Amino acid sequence: MTASSQPRRPRASARPTTARDWVPDQPGAWAMALLPALAGMIVGGTNAATIWPLIAWALCYCVQFTAARWIKSRFAHRYLPPTVIYTVLLVAVGLPFVVVNPTILWWAPPYAVLAALSFAAAWLRRERSLWGNAVAILASCMMPMVVGSFGDHAAGAEYPALANGGLPAAITFLLAQFGSVLFVKTMIRERGNTGYLLASWMWHGALLTASFAVWGVTGFGRLFAAPTAVGVWLLARAVAMPLIARRRTIRPIAVGLVEMASSLAVFITVITTF
Repeated sequence: MTASSQPRRPRASARPTTARDWVPDQPGAWAMALLPALAGMIVGGTNAATIWPLIAWALCYCVQFTAARWIKSRFAHRYLPPTVIYTVLLVAVGLPFVVVNPTILWWAPPYAVLAALSFAAAWLRRERSLWGNAVAILASCMMPMVVGSFGDHAAGAEYPALANGGLPAAITFLLAQFGSVLFVKTMIRERGNTGYLLASWMWHGALLTASFAVWGVTGFGRLFAAPTAVGVWLLARAVAMPLIARRRTIRPIAVGLVEMASSLAVFITVITTF
């Protein structure tokens, strides 16, 4: 068979929708997207008003995932059904919450900007760039304040988003997740890039130093020992795994599972500290 007679691979617009088009297939990404919101629900004081936006946020993640693929593919039909269905579900879940809790609209402007930047990154096919990653991280890590502001601990407060552990939780997740982005890049897309490796090491070293300083200021008590321990782990994996990868192959799935475990460690630290 000649090259010209071989069957051509169908374009994305001509392929049927598959199960992989509906569900994000990266366990580490799921953890990074949802654990901050779950932490906000817990530290803010769990009730129906915090569970509701948590569910809506999970649907937001599905909408962003499918819509970004649709935009990146230049509106291929195969990505349209999941985008439409998830959007309809999000409206069905989210609109009643807005009616009952209209104060959540205070968060609409920053999230509208972040959504626009996210979809711009998808159109430019730069969603894996540092700025594209930063947009996704910022959206996710603001959720402890968003969800926590409707918790029992914020009831009657003048500034509900600041009335509980939402702000320190958001900062903790933000610092840890950006470090995760740098680490993953040293293992996959920027493997062998000395600049990214040094940036990852410096970032995680600074995180450990900051956590140790906070622990010291608070008298080296048991409460802030956990953030320091997690800081040691994050720095250790950021240093050791790229060095190991120089001698043997580490598959992306292994990196993803390590980051899911790291996200869980940060999550446990947040809900037990704040």
